[in-house]
Amino acid sequence: MTEKHLDIIKGVFYGQAIGDALGLGAEFLNKNQISEYYPNGLSEYSQIVQDKHRSRWEIGDWTDDTDQFLCICNSIIKSGEINEITFAEELFKWFKEIPMGIGQTVYKVVTLPQFTLYPHKGAKLVWKISKRNNASNGAIMRTSILGTFEFWDYNKVAINTEKIAKVTHWDNRCVGSCVIMTMLIAHILFESKLLNLEQLCDFAKKYDDRIQPFIEKSYTLPIEELLLDEPTSIGYTLKAMSAGLWAYFNAENFKDGLLRVINEGGDADTNACVAGSILGAKFGYKAIPKKYIDGLIHKDILEEKFKKYIELLNKSYTQHGFCIRRADVQT
Repeated sequence: MTEKHLDIIKGVFYGQAIGDALGLGAEFLNKNQISEYYPNGLSEYSQIVQDKHRSRWEIGDWTDDTDQFLCICNSIIKSGEINEITFAEELFKWFKEIPMGIGQTVYKVVTLPQFTLYPHKGAKLVWKISKRNNASNGAIMRTSILGTFEFWDYNKVAINTEKIAKVTHWDNRCVGSCVIMTMLIAHILFESKLLNLEQLCDFAKKYDDRIQPFIEKSYTLPIEELLLDEPTSIGYTLKAMSAGLWAYFNAENFKDGLLRVINEGGDADTNACVAGSILGAKFGYKAIPKKYIDGLIHKDILEEKFKKYIELLNKSYTQHGFCIRRADVQT
């Protein structure tokens, strides 16, 4: 792979973790509360107020969002492919270590009997019990890495994303929003191409009609009108998607785009994971301010996982060299 490929993929890894760690400072706060906590806006790890919720983490630590991102990474390193069973095993192993945070949907699925044997069946059952109306953001928060695996084959990117999203989140809005994010990243990696509004809406139509309006809002509205801190919908997958897409369409650099999302509040760490990973792909690792990279207290873990992942991905990329050249002609 080229240096540019490596810069983009590393941008995804670090954008994810930085968005999570910094976004934690505004998680579950509305804009009025953010003004009280951070009169000049949240922009530094050191500003994060250690209230009852945030004091469970050290400054510069990430949350379950990036933990689960790394579960996907571990499963790929372990199996050399995208396998929902291997991911379910990694997710269950993480759950057994008693994480400080876990979403309700993920919790309900991983605690089902035989989850690691039949994760898709479990996720579908939990979705049906919710009257087919559960579309939380617990899948989109972790799946950006899937835009970097087999990025030379867009069909595989979509299939891989579907497999992993459905381990816990069965709703088509969850699956479709994850695919839109990973497709953005794959197109940047493979063709240095930014997808436009029409192309994104075409992806959305394959999954659920309720996705397109949120894509259009992210394109046409100022971020304030996305109402990311609206209390009854802060955990909605399409809210997280719209936050990431707003940054994708509007941000002129990594820092400004990420901070605009974080300071809107709501489920700010998840919104910032999505936005951070997309901005990391769009602008690259080298464009991320060094203070955000160095401020991650588990940077060494992230770096180790990145290196192992790249080693595996580079072998796959080399093995598919002929296919890549053919795909370049076909796309």
